Amino acid sequence: MQVVSISSLKGGVGKTSVTLGLASAALAAGIPTLVIDLDPHADATTGLGVSAGGQLDIGQLIKNARKADLGANVVPSGWLPAHATDGGTAPTLDVAKGSALSGIYDRPDVSKRDLRRLSTVLANADSDGKAPYQLVLIDCPPSLNGLTRMAWTASSRVLLVAEPALFSVAGTQRTLRAIELFRTEYAPTLVPAGIVANRVRTGSSEHAYRLNEMKTMFGEMLLSPTIPEQANWQQIQGAAHPVHQWPGDSAKNASALFDRLLDSLLNQSGKHSPLYRGRARAKAEHPSLSACHARGRV
Repeated sequence: MQVVSISSLKGGVGKTSVTLGLASAALAAGIPTLVIDLDPHADATTGLGVSAGGQLDIGQLIKNARKADLGANVVPSGWLPAHATDGGTAPTLDVAKGSALSGIYDRPDVSKRDLRRLSTVLANADSDGKAPYQLVLIDCPPSLNGLTRMAWTASSRVLLVAEPALFSVAGTQRTLRAIELFRTEYAPTLVPAGIVANRVRTGSSEHAYRLNEMKTMFGEMLLSPTIPEQANWQQIQGAAHPVHQWPGDSAKNASALFDRLLDSLLNQSGKHSPLYRGRARAKAEHPSLSACHARGRV
């Protein structure tokens, strides 16, 4: 069971969109997958078409982690065909519902014991020695408070999401430094799964410049493919529909990109450890800002 946190310390970069794209690719590939919506806004829950029911949400599960029965409280995604919920054969795509209740742990002063809560919930799901999922995707809030650190504690890898823009590149640097510090103190096996450049505008000279900058700064950690900005992405998400089942060439192209991204994610072998290689460290503390000054932008 591979547990991957989808993270960014810069909001608005499309982190939930990447989570949904990977979930769609996993569903199309028939990979048993669980999406944990740890963001109190619960946008991933909405995008996955989850219907309200009597199951406990993730906030309630982590609050009572030792007694939590994850298997009894996950909800099948609304993306599944109707026969999947009637005992028919279909791929597994389950959701641990997000809720505002989880926000009580999204503060900077959570204890080391609290950081283990999500790990305990996941361990309960694997209590019989047979992991029910091949892949667990955790959609994290855009902060380094308790929920993100709880997710990192439960994960083996962190997938970073960034836009090719100044503040987002700086936020990616901060996230990498935070992962390294967290790894040293709490999670020695945690490594970055790489960086996804999202919402890339192919006709933008600024985006082209920032992508080249990211390649120089982050090297092989910048994953291929990049994900372009897509005009109908909001429509797809608003319909709570998987991109792999949306009609049209643009959705078909996006689906192929997420297939490649998922394949890269599942077939890594710790190649991004140790973290934050010397090549990036040799840069100034804020190289993107320095570059901006050099170009006369600020």
